[in-house]
Amino acid sequence: MALRESRMLPLGAAAPGFRLPDPEGRMYGLEDFEEAPALLVAFLCNHCPYVKHILPGFAAFAREYEPMGLAIIAISANDAMAYPQDGPKEMARVARQHGFEFPYVYDESQETALAYQAVCTPDLFLYDGARKLAYRGQFDDSRPGSDTPVTGASLRAAADAVLAGRTISTDQRPSIGCSIKWKQDRQPDWA
Repeated sequence: MALRESRMLPLGAAAPGFRLPDPEGRMYGLEDFEEAPALLVAFLCNHCPYVKHILPGFAAFAREYEPMGLAIIAISANDAMAYPQDGPKEMARVARQHGFEFPYVYDESQETALAYQAVCTPDLFLYDGARKLAYRGQFDDSRPGSDTPVTGASLRAAADAVLAGRTISTDQRPSIGCSIKWKQDRQPDWA
């Protein structure tokens, strides 16, 4: 497991477009969320211990914040040929197990992960209504093996601010997790 930190892209950057399938073949793109006052793009995977650690809390966060106007899409971009546990069949199982009410889509080409400059799982990008990056960073301070409970405090504070139209603090901590499992011909020089 290669532990990595997210890149902390410049705040205000525009959300890159995408069009990706969920495990059942339904397609989702950035335009499907244009009415939402905020959008969270979350790069996850099925096997990373850092994702597994936050997943119950993340699913609870989603159930709480989606009715308040936060649209959420989760993306798995890992190479499923090398890591079959991160492929669509297992994605569908994980989504059912945790009661996802948001799309969990597969970026087989890894083009979307490259466009977002995603580095790790989890890697979280919160956009305002104009789809400008308002927050990028950790879910909270909890890590596998720590005694710190999973609360989603960092992402909650950012989502609360975006949904209320308030400015978010620029003091944001990077997400930490497993590196995205790039295909050999896709490994970016910044990852």
